[in-house]
Amino acid sequence: MFEIIRYNPEHADEWNRFVAESKNGTFLFDRRYMDYHSDRFSDHSLMFYKGSRLLAVLPANVSDDMLCSHQGLTYGGLLMSPHLTIVQTMTLFHEMNESLRAEGLRYVTYKAIPWVYHRLSAEEDLYALYHECHARIVARDYSTNIFLQAGLRWERVRRRGIVRAQKAGVSVERSDDYAAFWPVLADNLMTKHGVKPVHSLQEIELLHGRFPENIQLYQAVKDGEVLGGVVLYVSGQVVHAQYSSATPEGKKLGVIDQLYDRIFSDYRNYPYFDFGRSTEHLDGSGLNENLVFQKEGYGARGLCYDIYEYDL
Repeated sequence: MFEIIRYNPEHADEWNRFVAESKNGTFLFDRRYMDYHSDRFSDHSLMFYKGSRLLAVLPANVSDDMLCSHQGLTYGGLLMSPHLTIVQTMTLFHEMNESLRAEGLRYVTYKAIPWVYHRLSAEEDLYALYHECHARIVARDYSTNIFLQAGLRWERVRRRGIVRAQKAGVSVERSDDYAAFWPVLADNLMTKHGVKPVHSLQEIELLHGRFPENIQLYQAVKDGEVLGGVVLYVSGQVVHAQYSSATPEGKKLGVIDQLYDRIFSDYRNYPYFDFGRSTEHLDGSGLNENLVFQKEGYGARGLCYDIYEYDL
């Protein structure tokens, strides 16, 4: 039997230590990251103990009669201790579901953590979802991923962008000046998609201050003007492009190609680079073919982000 406890701020230190030692956690599950937008969600995160030993945590919130893998995160299933076995995982889901039913909840939506983020193999949850919960996939998003140590195969059009930017006198630099890049990002997103960045400038500066090694900004600069930039989320296994954008002039000069050339060099010792989603809709439909073409030009290939749902 597991003892299942609702997370509260008194557990923050224990939670954060567990995330750092888990086999599939990243800094996104640290409460200092998760709780920056705690006012937007009704937190219902769970902690699973065997005796005094914490073996798993589930970042989650409730929405009406549904328990959701935390909706403020791109991914976020069960974070597991290296000592959690498959038999224990099956029991965990069974007992969690009984507990959720007793609370009056009726559904669970579960966002699996893509395997590239696993420090150790960690798909016990997928087996339990199918055989214990009879879950079904309700959304499959498409990302593109590079094995950085496998040798990059850039298409000619991407290599030409680097040469064009260098000839124009563009330089690439790491920077903490998010205020200089955010208008470039915001203008581009509003013009192309009619949306704002997920994070405000104040939020990204707050998060960078809390995680200065994990959140990094690279900027392309010409004559003192920022023409483009990439915000990286760096975890143990994966360098992830959280934001990537350029001005109209920056696009003509190929600064995004130049930025990624520098980034791939700086992070060449990491296993994976994840470009993130290339779709228009929340269920993963609406593949953006132009965006995928650009990412594939760097040698990236497919990685799926799956969302499951099941009835309690």
